[in-house]
Amino acid sequence: MNNQLSAASVSVIVPAMNEAENLPHVFATLPDWIDEVILVDGNSTDDTIAVARRLRPDLRVVVQTRRGKGNALIEGFQAARGDIIVMIDADGSTDGREIRSFVDTLLAGADFAKGSRYAPGGGSDDLSPWRSLGNKVLTGVTNLLYGTRYTDLCYGYNAFWARHLETLDLDCDGFEIETLMNVRAAQAGLVICEVPSHERSRIHGVSNLNAVRDGWRVLKTILRERARGTAVTTQTQVALAK
Repeated sequence: MNNQLSAASVSVIVPAMNEAENLPHVFATLPDWIDEVILVDGNSTDDTIAVARRLRPDLRVVVQTRRGKGNALIEGFQAARGDIIVMIDADGSTDGREIRSFVDTLLAGADFAKGSRYAPGGGSDDLSPWRSLGNKVLTGVTNLLYGTRYTDLCYGYNAFWARHLETLDLDCDGFEIETLMNVRAAQAGLVICEVPSHERSRIHGVSNLNAVRDGWRVLKTILRERARGTAVTTQTQVALAK
C-alpha cells in the first residue's frame, strides 16, 4: 500500500438481506488495507450477521430501519467513518479486488468513481439481453437530458469521497439509488470517472430486482430530477479511468 493510499481511509458498505451463503465469497475478495466494513442488514432471517461477524470480527453492523437497497445504502453511508466510501453488493456479483481501481481513481482527482460494465475492460456474466437493452435506453435518456457521457447508468459498484454526501443529498429507498447518485453528481458538477468493472452472476439465492418495476422507478427518477434540478454545466465531463 503506497503512502497516498494510506493517507485516505476507506469504508466499504455492504447492504445485505439473507446473504449468509454469499458473504464468505464476498469478504474473501476484500483487500486487507481497507479501514472498515459496514454490513447493513435488512432484517435477515438467516445467519447473515453471525456469518459476517465470524468472517470479519472488526465488522460494523447497521440494522436497517426501513426497506429497500437505497435506504440500506443511505444508512450505511451515514454510519461510515472513512474519507472514501465504496458500495458493493453482498451477492457475489461485485469483486472486492476491483476496489483498488476505484480508490486509485479518486486519489487521482475524481470526486466520484462510477463502475461500468460497458467500458473497455468491463463486462457482465449476469445481464440478460432485456435488462441490457433497458439499461442502454435509460443511460441514453440520462445522457441526453443531463449532458453526461455515461456508458452504464444502472450499476451498483461505485465509490466517492465522503465529503460529497451532503451534495448528493440522497433520499430514495429502492434500486434507483444508483441513478439518483449519478444524476445528482452530474448536476453538482463533480468530476466523474468511469471505472471498468466485471459483474459476476449471483452465487446463491434469487435477486429482488424486477426489471420492469425498477426500470420504471429509474425512469421516473431521471425525469423528476431533471424537472426540479439545475442544468449540467458544459464543463461536466465523464472520463474513463486510466
